[in-house]
Amino acid sequence: MLLPVYAYGQPLLKKVSVFIDPEYPDLQELIANMWDTMYHADGVGIAAPQVGHGIRLFVIDTEQVDRKEGTEAPTDTPLKQVFINAQMLDETGNPWTYEEGCLSIPDIRGDVERPHAIRVRWQDENFQEHEEAFTGINARVIQHEYDHIEGVLFTERLKPLKKRLIQRRMEAIREGRVKTDYKMRFYNGR
Repeated sequence: MLLPVYAYGQPLLKKVSVFIDPEYPDLQELIANMWDTMYHADGVGIAAPQVGHGIRLFVIDTEQVDRKEGTEAPTDTPLKQVFINAQMLDETGNPWTYEEGCLSIPDIRGDVERPHAIRVRWQDENFQEHEEAFTGINARVIQHEYDHIEGVLFTERLKPLKKRLIQRRMEAIREGRVKTDYKMRFYNGR
């Protein structure tokens, strides 16, 4: 089932998400719906707060990056993964800049600097624990989605000039004055 994507301005997007256990109601259905919603919206990742759930859950499929960006995208082994209760253990490597976007902030993209390598501990959809290092685009997408469960949006990581340049468009999104090919939920109830 396709879920509405919460738009910039929704208070839930600015809150730190809570840890969950295997008893979380309808978790497998939520995960399936998040995959459906992400693919329908042509995303590479989506976090639970973006679909109205303040829990530490996100899904990513970096194979989508190559499909969206063509040969310009950094080539890493594609990663399709569910992350539950993720914890960032380490961020290392030379920072690198790459243009990011977000389903909650449609039609706005910007260069974001992030560490090249990370180490993450998480549980999968069966609550099996994992700890692994990631680099490149996989690390970037994980960091972007991890920010969502920490209540941080990619626009907060933009340079000050870019933030000023997109301010009016951000307000338009907050007010629901944006068109997308996917359903959105705005703070004003629209």
